[in-house]
Amino acid sequence: MAPERIMLGVLLMLLVWEGLAQVQPDSMLISGPFDIAEYINDHSGLLFRAATETLRNAALGFFWGNLAAVALACFVILVPKSEWVISALALLVFCIPLIASGPILRVLFGPGAGPQIALAALAVYYTTFLALVVGLRAISQSWTDLMTVYGRGCLSTLFVVRFRASLPYLFVGLQIAAPAAFLGAMIGEFTGAERGLGVLTLRAMRGLQTDATWALAAISASLAMLGYACVGLLKSKLTPHAPTILLSTPRVGQKRALSTHILGIVFLSSMVLVLWQGLMDLFNLNSFFAKRPADIWTFVSNTTNLNTLLTALGETLAYAIPGYLAGLALGAGLAVILTLWPPVARAIMPTAISLRAVPIITTAPLLVLAFGRGLTGTVAIVAVMVFFPTLVACLQGLRQAPTQIVDLFESYGAGRLKLLRCAQIPAMLPALFASARMAVPAALLAVTTAEWLATGRGIGVLMALTASTSNYNMLWSCVVLLCLAAVTAYAGVAWCEKRVLRVYASEQVV
Repeated sequence: MAPERIMLGVLLMLLVWEGLAQVQPDSMLISGPFDIAEYINDHSGLLFRAATETLRNAALGFFWGNLAAVALACFVILVPKSEWVISALALLVFCIPLIASGPILRVLFGPGAGPQIALAALAVYYTTFLALVVGLRAISQSWTDLMTVYGRGCLSTLFVVRFRASLPYLFVGLQIAAPAAFLGAMIGEFTGAERGLGVLTLRAMRGLQTDATWALAAISASLAMLGYACVGLLKSKLTPHAPTILLSTPRVGQKRALSTHILGIVFLSSMVLVLWQGLMDLFNLNSFFAKRPADIWTFVSNTTNLNTLLTALGETLAYAIPGYLAGLALGAGLAVILTLWPPVARAIMPTAISLRAVPIITTAPLLVLAFGRGLTGTVAIVAVMVFFPTLVACLQGLRQAPTQIVDLFESYGAGRLKLLRCAQIPAMLPALFASARMAVPAALLAVTTAEWLATGRGIGVLMALTASTSNYNMLWSCVVLLCLAAVTAYAGVAWCEKRVLRVYASEQVV
């Protein structure tokens, strides 16, 4: 698309935006571009210092989180039997809501940027880990056989063959991680930081300063989009090779005995409990806020406490599940549409990136004001959180259809729909299921954040209230219950994934 058309489209969008703001000049919902620009100009020094602080913390968290993701993914490939343990532990850590772990990290780190950097790292490592594992496995069995014939071991195969094949998937994970790191850093600033965009956002929301809220959202979105664009530029430079046909031996159904599954669950649960208790004792954490497994068991044994937890969880899942499914359907469906009509992508992608780039702590109150505090508003928040990673992953998956197969379809005069159904969608399935797995904790994060900031119900509000009243037994119980819900949903998605990919992408099945 010509630069003139892009500029014309941006100008038209700004005019429509300003027109909507002028229709309701006293609205608490929307501020026009001119009001936002005026606020930024009047407070440029403050905003620049805050943006610099948040950007620095997000960048450090982005680096350390993705470094951990790469290390975990490589270890899983080198030691395949460790995957279920590492994936489960990584999922459990990722499922700890940022709004719950933030205050605990603040106590551990004290004043400074430690919690912001840690939360930014926690917000990004899991999505990159999942995407990279899919990429490291996206190689033909003939390549690994060739490396074996030449006497090369697993380590050589990892660096010479697998890592090159994984680059498109790695960059997809990094692109998704760029806005997520910014979100983690801002939530960290909510926990008692002295400066940063998160601190200013919290003040603006509490003071009902619409212009300030929109200005901070615009700055946050711009910085997150800049990170996304920089990663995309690196991706275009470092991944010029076209996908190849993956010829792998179909996996015959290898069902493990029920007793093996039960033993695995018991072993993993025991490991989690031992690590939980051991880390608390190792760092000699105060039992007032750092609860041990025995404390939680005693607390949930009380029927009243258990009923309170289950009621709150039921309210949360009633919003999370529809939003999760809507986000997946929207992301995958939009990826298919953009593949069928590429010119539309140039118009839609900037809007899609903007929706995900604006931190949810800023968009949640605005979306609730627009759609209400009921089902529609919360589902919209969850869907926005889920659909962008799904869109990016599915677009990459659709592009993984091998060039040879695409040329074959075109030589036979097959239409776009035939090519999409028979070649591109099967190539997209690993990415779709990877995004469905990473969307499980993302949906819970979105719904609990929406409950905390806007709706006033569910387990998100319960965590916020108990944190403010120092009821750490209830807070830790909420976290444990959310983790169990996430692991159960994740296991269900993984069960479906194995059965589908065993047919369409057997190289992904361990």
